[in-house]
Amino acid sequence: MSNLDTSPDVTLCHTEADDHAVTEVFEPRAVPLGGLRAVRVDRVMPQRGLPTVGAWCFLDSFGPHDTAMRVLPHPHTGLQTVTWPLAGEIRHRDSLGSDVLVRPGQLNLMTAGRGVAHSELSEPAGPLHGLQLWVALPAERADMAPEFEQHVSLPVFTAPGATGTVLLGTLGDTTSPATTHTPLVGADLTVTGSATLPLRPDHEHAVLVVSGTPTVAGVSLARNQLLYLGTGRTELRLSSTEAVRVLLLGGEPFPDELVMWWNFVGRSHDEIAAARADWEAGSARFGTVAGHNGDRIPAPDLPGIRLTPRRKTRESPFQTQ
Repeated sequence: MSNLDTSPDVTLCHTEADDHAVTEVFEPRAVPLGGLRAVRVDRVMPQRGLPTVGAWCFLDSFGPHDTAMRVLPHPHTGLQTVTWPLAGEIRHRDSLGSDVLVRPGQLNLMTAGRGVAHSELSEPAGPLHGLQLWVALPAERADMAPEFEQHVSLPVFTAPGATGTVLLGTLGDTTSPATTHTPLVGADLTVTGSATLPLRPDHEHAVLVVSGTPTVAGVSLARNQLLYLGTGRTELRLSSTEAVRVLLLGGEPFPDELVMWWNFVGRSHDEIAAARADWEAGSARFGTVAGHNGDRIPAPDLPGIRLTPRRKTRESPFQTQ
C-alpha cells in the first residue's frame, strides 16, 4: 500500500537499545488514501513519539468497510511491505511480474530493496479489512535486488488462552518461513480469558488491538490503540472478558537513522531525492507494473528544505523528531 499524503511528513527514526520496560499508549490518526472517495485508514505508525518498533516502521489499519481499495502503481525503496488481510481479497501486481490475490490468513511480502513498484486493488465483493506494515531494511541490505513472496500457509503459535499466526520472525518456538533481514516478531493472536506470551528481553515490543478491549501489561486498551512496551520483558500478560484479537510486533532495536518520506525509506536527503527523481523520470530502476495502461501515482513535491535529521530526546529507549 502507498502513503498517498500529498505533503508527506519527513520522519527521522533513531533508536537506542536500552533495558527499559514501559507502557505507552499511542492513538492512530485518520488518513484518506486517494482523495474524497478514498479508503480511510488509521495510521498507527510512525508517530512523533514512536518512529519504529524494532525494524517495523509503518502500520496502517484499514476497514472493515465496503469501500473499494484502488491504489495504482507506486514505488518503494529500502523496505519490505507486509500485507495481511483480515477480510476481503486484494490483488497485488508488481514490476517483478507478480500478479496474485491475497486472502485472509495469507501473507504478501514484497522486498523493495533498491526499487520496485506495485499496485493493490481490492476485489469487489464483500467488506475489506486488513493491516499494512513496512519493515525497514538494514543498511547492508537496503540496496538489494527487489523480491516478492506469498505465503498461503503460516505456522500457528499456541499457549494457554492464546492462539494465532506468526507472520514474520519467531514467537516462542514458532518461526515463520517469511524472509526477514533483522531479528523480528509479528504475530496475529486471539486471546480468550488470559494468556502469557514469551518475549525476548533484548527486543522491544508493541501490541496493536485489532478487536475487543483487552488489558495488556495492566493497561486497558481499545481498538486500533497501540501499546509500546519497551525492552527488558521476558513475558507479556493479556486478559479479557471476551475473545480479543491483537497484533504483537517486536524486534531488535533498529540502530540506523532513517529518513522516511512518501514511500521511500532512506538515510539521507540525496538518497530520497534521487529515488523521487527516478520515479518521476520513469527510470528502469522501478520497472513497470502490467495491467494499468501506464497509469500510476505521481510523487508529491519535495519540501523546500533539505531532509535533514532532527532529534527529540524523550525519557524512553529511543530518540525521534
